[in-house]
Amino acid sequence: MADNVLKKEFQKRDVERLRNLVKGKSGDRTTMGIGYGGETRVDHKEGDVWEEKGKTWTIRDGIKENVTKLDKIKKAAVPLFCPKCKQVMDKQLDPFYFKAYNECLDCRTVTETQMKIAGTWEDYTNKTFNAEIDLQIQEYKNWFSNILLDTANGFVSENGEVQKWVGGIDKERAQQSLDDAIKYLNSLKK
Repeated sequence: MADNVLKKEFQKRDVERLRNLVKGKSGDRTTMGIGYGGETRVDHKEGDVWEEKGKTWTIRDGIKENVTKLDKIKKAAVPLFCPKCKQVMDKQLDPFYFKAYNECLDCRTVTETQMKIAGTWEDYTNKTFNAEIDLQIQEYKNWFSNILLDTANGFVSENGEVQKWVGGIDKERAQQSLDDAIKYLNSLKK
């Protein structure tokens, strides 16, 4: 029996397997498959969202995660620890600061103090104030365009029925009122 083993012809894949074992590549392939190899793999980048096998997936921090309906609630909820200083968040004080600045009250105090020391506090407050005014102006413009659309299509009453406007809206007067409001808001900017 020992004679048969020594006289055996080695095939190419056997030699490749031995080479891989000697090189430390025990998991490498020795043969190539031909034909359909399954689904083609698609590489996704950070933030991509795609549908696969009836589920929605995304890449967050380099990890493939399932997107669920609870993700919106998770974003709205205040975490147990501050992401910046890793201290326990206060239930009463920190939710406002976390939602506005993504940090706890203590971290926000340190940030604002550093801005005051560096002399950038005035610029920051003016920029923030002006951004709020710009947002208010945009909301007025959107509201005005919605009113104009509503006058053309009617409006939905409290019981859900579509009603027509009884009186019309003087568009020129409404536009002048909007322009006056925008002019006033712009005068408030610093």
